[in-house]
This record gives sequence, C-alpha cells and structure tokens, in this order.
Amino acid sequence: MMNMKKNSVTHNISSLRKLFWSTVVGVMTILIGSSGAIGAAASAAKKSYSAEFEKAVTVIKKYEGLHKNKGSLIGYGHKVTKGDKYKAGANLTEAQADALLRSDLEKLCAKYRSFGKDSLLLSALAYNCGIGTVAKSSVYKNLQQGNRNIKASYLAHSKYRGKTLSQLKRRRTEEFETLFIPD
Repeated sequence: MMNMKKNSVTHNISSLRKLFWSTVVGVMTILIGSSGAIGAAASAAKKSYSAEFEKAVTVIKKYEGLHKNKGSLIGYGHKVTKGDKYKAGANLTEAQADALLRSDLEKLCAKYRSFGKDSLLLSALAYNCGIGTVAKSSVYKNLQQGNRNIKASYLAHSKYRGKTLSQLKRRRTEEFETLFIPD
C-alpha cells in the first residue's frame, strides 16, 4: 500500500514538472516572438554593425559615460524629448543605454548619409553638439562643398561657453583620428 502511494506521489510530481516547463516554454515563445520589448531587444541584439560604427559607439561611450540621475540626459548622453520611450531622470541598464545610443547614432547616420564616408564623423559630432550646431558649423559647410580639409574646424568644437575644455579637445581628437577616413 505504501509503495502505491509513493508511486502516485512521484507520478503527480513528474506531471507537475512537465506542465510547469511546457508552460514556461510556451510563455517564452510568445514573448520572444512578440513585437513587444523582449522581441525588439532580441532582434536588436542580432543586428550587426560595421567596424566603423562600433568604433563610434566605443568613443561616445568612453566620453559620455553612463548617465545616472542627470535630468534630461539618460543612457550614454541621449537627450530626452517629448514622446520618448524613457522619461527624464530614468536610470537605464547598460543594455538599454547601448540600444538607445545605437538607435540615436543610426538615425544621425541616416540624416548625414549623403556625406558618404564622412557621415559617421558628422553623426558623432551631432550626437554631442546637436544637429543645429553641426548644420551651422564650418565642418558641415566645407563637406557640403567637397572640401575634406576639416581637421582644424572639427577640433575647434572643443569649447563650452567660450572656453576650450581639455576633455572635449581629447574627445574631438579621438573622434577625428578614429572616424575620419582619408581619401
């Protein structure tokens, strides 16, 4: 009689385990296949980027750092605007911040696509200074006219409120040396 009870209990536990794992697998399949955040994160993780794009991401991350409680700047320097997925002051995980940086940089590269091999350099500058600043810059104007002799004007974007900052100068130098593709 005791053996029959043991077998019955063992059978019930085994059945419950099978039910549990089949439920877990089913839920995960639905989540990963969905168009929700997990599905988007999974598809973003699969995306591959060029070596040059990866270099730009590395330089930006190095100089921006992961912003924590910085008001309208979140992640690796993303400025929160109306309609953004994240709110001002949000503390993002490294994975969220990385995905946001890549998304922002992709949009900027698309904006400057007509500049060919200089699009990534303009995108890195715009990521830090803003699209408006880049549009008024001599870097942008020279490139529009086909003049690629832009090193001095690119490095000139090392000022904040009229003063040259050593950190910005190092950043511009590294961006230019890493992202400028000579003829």
